[in-house]
Amino acid sequence: MAERGGRTVLVSSETEPSIRRFDARTGRQRAELPVPERFRVAPAGDAVRNQTFEALTAARDGRTLYAGMEGALAGDEPGVNRIVRYAGRSGGAYRPAAQYAYATDPGLGLVELAALPDGGLLALERGWTSGVGNTVRVYRTSTRGARDVSARRAEPSAALGKELLVDLVDCPPSGAVAKQPQPNPLLDNIEGMALGGRTGHGRRVLYLVSDDNGGATQITRVYALAVRV
Repeated sequence: MAERGGRTVLVSSETEPSIRRFDARTGRQRAELPVPERFRVAPAGDAVRNQTFEALTAARDGRTLYAGMEGALAGDEPGVNRIVRYAGRSGGAYRPAAQYAYATDPGLGLVELAALPDGGLLALERGWTSGVGNTVRVYRTSTRGARDVSARRAEPSAALGKELLVDLVDCPPSGAVAKQPQPNPLLDNIEGMALGGRTGHGRRVLYLVSDDNGGATQITRVYALAVRV
């Protein structure tokens, strides 16, 4: 994720987890953001490897970051993940300021977030079922007025409200092909998302990208959707 000014980028890792700042020109690491102890992978913390900071986005003013967990922490309600809000400034220090509960649809993980100009968020949920294929949905959500769950169990009663923006299974295939069973050949291991510029009729471009994991049954593909946010 590029920071304001374009001199540095922030990169999250779902395996440790970590959020690191790198120089955009040289690629050298400049800093690392603090991560709450509970978010460390067990036995150091309550997280599962490869289920930590999959999602990362910054508000337009650069003063707020959101890092989303792909899976739930031990002790939280299954299917209820945490989003950490970081406060600071672009290119400078950020510190955890709050945690929010986010309930994914059954069998799906939270894999990306995108900040909206009005302070809301887009949340990308994705899952895969053997012999069936992928499910990919984008929801609109917001932390405005939400309960901070830093010191409590994350459960559905505290979860952010969400509204379905798009379910990719409903989109026209547009000539896409799939290398494995899919309910729609557009579907694949989609796990990246960014909000683009405006189109006609009050819509915005929403970019998605899939990752083939270096495998023969998946496809790396970039999508551009026209959405009303």
